[in-house]
Amino acid sequence: MKHYWLGGLLSGALITLSVTYAEEIGSVDTAFQWLGPNHKIVIEAFDDPKIDGVTCYVSRSQKGGVKGGLGLAEDTSDTSLACRQTGPINVKEKFKDGEEVFTERRSLVFKKLRVVRFLHTQRNTLVYLVYSDKLIEGSPKNSLSAVAMMPWGNQPPKIAP
Repeated sequence: MKHYWLGGLLSGALITLSVTYAEEIGSVDTAFQWLGPNHKIVIEAFDDPKIDGVTCYVSRSQKGGVKGGLGLAEDTSDTSLACRQTGPINVKEKFKDGEEVFTERRSLVFKKLRVVRFLHTQRNTLVYLVYSDKLIEGSPKNSLSAVAMMPWGNQPPKIAP
């Protein structure tokens, strides 16, 4: 039984590592900590791995202090999301609605921040949702962003067959 649990943890870690990488844009301190780093809000950017021309920006809280500095603190679920068209849109391959685009751990084991994507075909719009989940109990805190797929210069959006 222990081997299944360990295998699940290892495969979960590998899946997490294989998802999109976010580039840190900057941060601001929100509370001073005597020991360890300060509490802060971090801003990160990542490109949609299946859709060229879309970049998402996520702001999230990050706990400091000794636990935060060691990576042992559970960060809050406070997150904001803004996705924008940053070039010609090219949908490289088909995807399912609700497919995960980005994930990041928010505690040592049990909590993750997730960004998922939907296609609203009636309005030719990509919709991105950020939320956090927890193994035992999820969080209703979430944020939403929509990107209308528009021409970029003279290049119309391309959608995979």
